[in-house]
Amino acid sequence: MATENVQTFTDSNFDETVIRAGTPVLVDFWAEWCGPCRRLAPTVEALAGDYVGKLTVGKLNVDDNPNTAFKFQIRGIPALLLFKGGL
Repeated sequence: MATENVQTFTDSNFDETVIRAGTPVLVDFWAEWCGPCRRLAPTVEALAGDYVGKLTVGKLNVDDNPNTAFKFQIRGIPALLLFKGGL
């Protein structure tokens, strides 16, 4: 569900693309069945377009990538986490 400026994060690429990123990264934890997630999507996409080069924006589907969601204690969605310098 990524668009031009919104990346797709997974359990397998999360450390490389988010934790080790040189720029801040905004991660949208979501699921296809989540109505509020669908309503938030246009805002996330707008942020990605507004901050190209300053902020990396991406989505992680919690149903497809449960390990990362568990690691960061995501218990409700949508959830947005901002990572800078791996934290």
